[in-house]
Amino acid sequence: MTAPQDPSNDINNDVIGGIIEFYWRPGCPFCMRLERGLKRAGIPLVKRNIWAEPEAAAFVRSVAGGNETVPTVKIGSTSLVNPSVTKVTETIAHELPTLADAMTEDAQPVTIGKLLKRLLAG
Repeated sequence: MTAPQDPSNDINNDVIGGIIEFYWRPGCPFCMRLERGLKRAGIPLVKRNIWAEPEAAAFVRSVAGGNETVPTVKIGSTSLVNPSVTKVTETIAHELPTLADAMTEDAQPVTIGKLLKRLLAG
């Protein structure tokens, strides 16, 4: 049985398809810092709490050398362990060019609502 995901940053999974997954744990300062930066960049996330979801913890261990190192971000087929905001955005550009184009369409900050509207329109 899968534990519910954290609803604090929920997005429409039918639209994004859970493409960008953010693995975290409560109290992790590195997770909080990266999440703030990704939110400022308008990057939509599906959050996975490794302490509440055993499957999420197992996934992180599988890509982090057996450790539960967070933050870990999965973008398409690429997993990043403790990445910077820059590394996440570069990976989005490589793995998900349509999403990257929608995020950089204009120089203004993009909110999740605007991003979803652009994706639905395209």
